[in-house]
Amino acid sequence: MTVSVEPTEKSAASAGDQGAAQVLRPHAEDAFAAELAALAAQDDRPRPERWRLSPWAVATYLLGGTLPDGTVITPKYVGPRRIVEVAVTTLATDRALLLLGVPGTAKTWVSEHLAAAVSGDSTLLVQGTAGTPEEAIRYGWNYARLLAHGPSRDALVPSPVMRAMSEGMTARVEELTRIPADVQDTLITILSEKTLPIPELGQEAQAVRGFNLIATANDRDRGVNDLSSALRRRFNTVVLPLPESAEAEVDIVSRRVDQIGRSLDLPAPPDGTDEIRRIVTVFRELRSGVTEDGRTKLKSPSGTLSTAEAISVVTSGLALAAHFGDGVLRPSDVAAGILGAVVRDPAADRVIWQEYLEAVVRERDGWKDFYRACREVSV
Repeated sequence: MTVSVEPTEKSAASAGDQGAAQVLRPHAEDAFAAELAALAAQDDRPRPERWRLSPWAVATYLLGGTLPDGTVITPKYVGPRRIVEVAVTTLATDRALLLLGVPGTAKTWVSEHLAAAVSGDSTLLVQGTAGTPEEAIRYGWNYARLLAHGPSRDALVPSPVMRAMSEGMTARVEELTRIPADVQDTLITILSEKTLPIPELGQEAQAVRGFNLIATANDRDRGVNDLSSALRRRFNTVVLPLPESAEAEVDIVSRRVDQIGRSLDLPAPPDGTDEIRRIVTVFRELRSGVTEDGRTKLKSPSGTLSTAEAISVVTSGLALAAHFGDGVLRPSDVAAGILGAVVRDPAADRVIWQEYLEAVVRERDGWKDFYRACREVSV
């Protein structure tokens, strides 16, 4: 039921296409430029100020669909439509958007694609860490100019948030709860008053229409740097859930693995859906603490075993199969990746994994090869 299934005017389309073909991971607005252009050309619905697309078209871009002229828009997110509609609608108001969820629920992916569809630029980004300074959200200084001429607008270096305010665009703050609490609260005035004071100059930077902010946070980080109640009130929180069904998760993994494989020029493998389904089953059972049939209780390991980790395991397995095998995804290609995802705590998680192998995997019809491959790397 969830996660994804990836200011300034961009330079000429031809130059952008060449750049997108050369970089390892193009920005969303470059990788899906054709889809965004097709949506813009056929989008006759009202658009908020400085939005590239209407809210309806933004939702269509994320969820996928077929346009009247036959253009197919690929899904970027697989999950409830209402979640996307609420997120898009929030950005059309004066409330900022907080995407909350466990690791691997596509928070960053959704954030990037929302910014790309709304503003045509997903790069106005602040990456939250324990060392993120206040200047990353407010502004810094060009010290050579500062020393030579004193405080001035020319000496000021705007943050991505400040740039978004001045240009009416969407800024992004990743891993908000990783940022120290006093730095987080820098956002309060920005989000409530839509202004950024510059006391050194006796001035302020005011946001123009079209500005908004998307933040992401991992709900397993509660207690790291919890948001103050004042800051939390400035956000509309949208929780991105884990996939509801195994089939939905298999679909998500398959789509993303296909996209990543093409970007890495991996040979197109024969259908690996059965192996993907097996990996998803393992992750879902260990994550929930019970087998699919509900008959056997299981201990859950310390890792998240998210959809994103399943995508990583399958992608690594496909690379092994392509470069050191016959191109067919087999249990031996994914066993080491599964072990690395499950066993984060070498002591406790290894015991949990061994018990799962012997009590569940070993007894399943059609899983003998998978059991042997996992046993070999687990010894």
